[in-house]
Amino acid sequence: EEEACLKRINAARKKPKKKKTAALLCLFPLTGIMGFHRFYVGKIGTGFLMMVTVGGGTVFWLIDCVKILKNSFKDKEGKDLARKTK
Repeated sequence: EEEACLKRINAARKKPKKKKTAALLCLFPLTGIMGFHRFYVGKIGTGFLMMVTVGGGTVFWLIDCVKILKNSFKDKEGKDLARKTK
């Protein structure tokens, strides 16, 4: 049972993160400024940093919003965010 649970967790980690979800988390001011989109893509350290600095004075938040919309924002592993899922 524990092994099956670990397999499901690992499979979820390997799934590409969705651009739409990251964009919604970033564009909504409260969650975006607090860095929730960075937690979603696995960038825990910079997500925490955004939370503590309130989005780097909103500068980092605006940069991330633009990068997500221009498809240049990457997840923790350097992969592009998935535009559509099957």
